[in-house]
Amino acid sequence: MVNPRNKPEFLRHGARALKKVGKKWRKPRGLHGKMRIEKKGKGFMPTAGYGAPKELRGLHPSGFKEVLIQNLDDLKKIDREKEAGRISRSIGKKKRKIILERAKELNIKILNPPSTNTI
Repeated sequence: MVNPRNKPEFLRHGARALKKVGKKWRKPRGLHGKMRIEKKGKGFMPTAGYGAPKELRGLHPSGFKEVLIQNLDDLKKIDREKEAGRISRSIGKKKRKIILERAKELNIKILNPPSTNTI
C-alpha cells in the first residue's frame, strides 16, 4: 500500500509542457491519449490505490481529529489526546480571544490560531 503522505503529483496532461493548460487535474479523455492508456513515463492518474488507510481518513495532517468550536461549551467536549479544535470563522475577535485563553488553560490544541498582530 502507498504511504498517504507520499502521493505523486497528479498533474493534468500537458501541464508540464504548456503554461496555459494549468496544473489542476482533469481526466484524460483523448482517443489515442498515452496518459489515459497509462503508458509508462506519461504521468500518474489518481486511482483507489492511492487512498489513505481507514484510520487516517479525515484526520488533520497533525494527526488529530478536527472539532469545530463555536462557543466555550464546545471546548469541554474535546478529548485532548485525539482531538483538536478549529474555531468557527463566524466567531468575532472578543469571543475568539476568550476561547483561546480557555483552550490554553485546558491544554487543547487549536488548529487555526490567529497571527500575533490580529489579536
